Amino acid sequence: MSSRKYFGTDGVRGLVGTPPISPDFVMKLGYAAGKVLAAQGTKKVLVGKDTRISGYMLESALEAGFSAAGIDIGLLGPMPTPGIAYLTKTFRAEAGIVISASHNPYHDNGIKFFSQDGQKLPDEIELAIEAELDKPMGCVESAQLGKANRIDDAAGRYIEFCKSNFPNQLTLQGLTIVVDCAHGATYHIAPNVFRELGAKVIEVGTSPNGTNINDGCGATSMQMISEAVVEHQADLGVALDGDGDRLMLVDHTGYVIDGDEIVYIIADNDLMSGTLQGGVVGTLMSNMGLELALKKLDIPFARSNVGDRYVMELLREKNWQLGAENSGHIINLNHTSTGDGIIAALNVLTAVCQQGKSLHELRQGMTMLPQVLVNVRFNGDSDPINADSVKASVDKVNHQLTGRGRVLLRKSGTEPLIRVMVEGPDHDEVTSLANDIAQAVKLAS
Repeated sequence: MSSRKYFGTDGVRGLVGTPPISPDFVMKLGYAAGKVLAAQGTKKVLVGKDTRISGYMLESALEAGFSAAGIDIGLLGPMPTPGIAYLTKTFRAEAGIVISASHNPYHDNGIKFFSQDGQKLPDEIELAIEAELDKPMGCVESAQLGKANRIDDAAGRYIEFCKSNFPNQLTLQGLTIVVDCAHGATYHIAPNVFRELGAKVIEVGTSPNGTNINDGCGATSMQMISEAVVEHQADLGVALDGDGDRLMLVDHTGYVIDGDEIVYIIADNDLMSGTLQGGVVGTLMSNMGLELALKKLDIPFARSNVGDRYVMELLREKNWQLGAENSGHIINLNHTSTGDGIIAALNVLTAVCQQGKSLHELRQGMTMLPQVLVNVRFNGDSDPINADSVKASVDKVNHQLTGRGRVLLRKSGTEPLIRVMVEGPDHDEVTSLANDIAQAVKLAS
């Protein structure tokens, strides 16, 4: 595959005001994407955004670019990433565009694309857009310019879709749920979903001002919701990130439940209800405790590279339905076409209601193994992972942890760092072993 100049694993992302997240570049990106998509037969795209202040500027720039390419635009306003994927399908649009930098702070932003089936664009389309970006920007004749219209009922449509993924015979009545929306795109959606299904909802992070998205709240900062659950004596807490595709949970004790434990709870309940198809896909970073817990249930488990894009690829390859990253991306193809924090929360609440157990009780079937991560800076021109001394150190640790733990070394995709991860049953042991390997990496750098 050709190397990418602008697109990363999750679209185009960066610091606002600096290319590629500058108004001139984003307008050209809209035009380039419009030209490529028009050649595929596209006539209409949907554009949604999270609550960052830069969303207004980037939305206008994209609108101008698509219009210049002759593409009609439906403007959704603030809308979770999975909601845009869903609405792209229901509106029969040929593509959906998300203006968001997900869990990043407000001064970052990004653009990502969905195809008409609600999944991320194929690699060949992204590469074609990159090729078009290297050409001068043009404009169709005035009579062929794309038109823009604002879709006012987008939030209501998505709320109804979310509710439809919770069994009709069940209710959330009697449950008190703290919902933290990270001052992001779910602020006007998630509380209403859980409230309309019968729960008493305590809202956190639902007052976006353009600059407070993900700021000390949401799925990437769990202290506030943990304290709120205990303070309000709630049954559980639901924490979403800025664009609503990540989920972390909190049980009634304030304990934080990550993506590994969430997908275990869903898989266990799906197995009991007979709806589990195949096995579960995790990533190289998924806790070994998940693998061992699923093994006890005779549920197959496979690991992909880190990134929900790669989880999705392996799910398709195996024809399985359920996958997750420990960071909280949960993909359940029985319900959605992409990772969806609200839907994943409803999947867990389905288990709570069907089994008559608390969230705290549901997670007892899985024991998280201590996992230690050490970052080692290295000379970008060297390759310490393949040094004989490093390989020998890794082999020694693997031998010591046979059947009890594992080792993972990988390069950071953004910095000259080697990430050394060791996990096993004893925290002191894995800490010592991780430091041993890290020292070998330093000496080989």
